[in-house]
Amino acid sequence: MAASRSMQLAPIYSRIISKFPPNFSFCFAYGSGVKKQLTAANNADQTANMIDLIYCVDHPKKWHQNNLKDHATHYSFLKHLGPKFIASYQENSGAKVYFNTLVPIEGTLIKYGVISTSDLITDLLDWSDLYVAGRLHKPVEIIKYPTKPEIETALQLNLQSAVHAALLILPNTFSEYEFYYTISNLSYAGDFRMTFGENKNKVYNIVKPQLAGFRNLYKSILSGLTDYADFPVLKDAHQDGAVCSQDTNPLAKLHHLNHLPKCPQKMLTRFWNRGQFKQDTEDVLRAIAYDPDCSAVVEQCISEIVWRSSVWQSLKGVLTAGVVKSVQYSGRKIAKMFK
Repeated sequence: MAASRSMQLAPIYSRIISKFPPNFSFCFAYGSGVKKQLTAANNADQTANMIDLIYCVDHPKKWHQNNLKDHATHYSFLKHLGPKFIASYQENSGAKVYFNTLVPIEGTLIKYGVISTSDLITDLLDWSDLYVAGRLHKPVEIIKYPTKPEIETALQLNLQSAVHAALLILPNTFSEYEFYYTISNLSYAGDFRMTFGENKNKVYNIVKPQLAGFRNLYKSILSGLTDYADFPVLKDAHQDGAVCSQDTNPLAKLHHLNHLPKCPQKMLTRFWNRGQFKQDTEDVLRAIAYDPDCSAVVEQCISEIVWRSSVWQSLKGVLTAGVVKSVQYSGRKIAKMFK
């Protein structure tokens, strides 16, 4: 996890979550309002940025029902259709997340998403949408640690999957920065919003100031990969990075391919079987491991998952936010991009 359980929660987060129904099993905050990112001004006030949160709940209908009692103004016109419809819309469209955005609370603006526990675990384990899972590839602020061991396990496996995917994309030698950049880029490379609406340097702006956070997040996983990759341990935590290397022979690639989540493996199988001859997943992964274009094929298949989920989640957001807030939110994004 990105933060130690013994660390005290910042007062702003305690005050924010105290305003919401308490029956959630996991919550984290992310984005430029939470973790330091490079900006055009480089020293811009982080508190001016919106805080993004994700609530993981066991029973979405009940959670929305309770939330509507106190925070009906957070919702768009969909509130008139009731909590049952909102929960169904959340779980059966887009990336399975329901967002309320540009919500003023405790003197700041927040955007909060709600996802069911089962959908979160599926995304973390299978990369079905690589939406919430992608956000958890990067350092985040844990507001409430998982109350269920299944979530804890899925969070760890999600990080392991990111490492295997990044190593498949990278060459035999690379810098530490390039490694974490590749991991962060997994959930951005196919995002259609990166074409217009997001800062083209977004991934760089995330990774560069947070190298120490990335090291802490992935330290235990990398220590168990010594048979496949070498990540030198830096004596000075403030060093800018080290030169890393990995085994890129087909057997090493096959090891990483076998440890990819289910959905990327399905995409790879579908991509490989475009012709008449059909092979099962095991044979396909072995063939791709020996293909010189292995890295490009893996990257393309992962980006297709991100493209699909980002498009449908953005379309979903027009209804969940409402037209006015959608325009305001998009305007904020575009303004940041031009800066």
